Amino acid sequence: MKRILSDELIARNASSEITPYLLASFGDLQRIDYGTGHELGFIFFLCSLREIGVFTKEDGTALVFKVFVRYLKLMRAVQSTYLLEPAGSRGVWGLDDYQFLPFIFGSSQLIGHPHIKPRSVTEQDILDTFSEEYMYLACVRFIMKLKTGHFGEHSPILYDISGVAFWKKVNSGLIKMYHDDVFQKFPVAQHFLFGSIMSFDERRQLPAHDQRQSNLSQSSGSRKTVNVKSDDS
Repeated sequence: MKRILSDELIARNASSEITPYLLASFGDLQRIDYGTGHELGFIFFLCSLREIGVFTKEDGTALVFKVFVRYLKLMRAVQSTYLLEPAGSRGVWGLDDYQFLPFIFGSSQLIGHPHIKPRSVTEQDILDTFSEEYMYLACVRFIMKLKTGHFGEHSPILYDISGVAFWKKVNSGLIKMYHDDVFQKFPVAQHFLFGSIMSFDERRQLPAHDQRQSNLSQSSGSRKTVNVKSDDS
């Protein structure tokens, strides 16, 4: 981190705040597992660098389809080599044992494609031909390599998604699913780290009713409860 940050940012101690996001993105050292929370750690890492000006808004596409893709390939190698336990896996009732975000990024990449439709992911020749070019197809192809049997049996959610008519609808549905299955799940959210760069203002996050409850709890000295299901969470 000190090699890529400016002297000014080092003086602000930015590296000590950002480094934990990077370290958290490769799995848990004690549990030897990996999942969507660790994946989100890498996004926190990239967002932190964006917040302090290392990257700009114009770098967004490259951060997803260059940097994040490199990270994704590395983690697939780690998963395959060390047989990491899926962290919080929902088994066949999740998109994938380890990843989620590449399906969101990948479906956005395919919006408006004239030939590749959601149903195309069930065609092996499409996966073999275009998986290097499209992130979503690469994810499905990787799963097909790891798991045996019919696609609809080992990955029923992805199989059901292939029946959706348009990628735009797939993308919006996955974003909602990510909000429900990752951001609103306490086992994941409890590990989020906040500081001066990636800050968390509880008062801004709470709806008016919950804010009043929070103020009351503070005045009475009781324990506060954060409503992680607010619209702005």
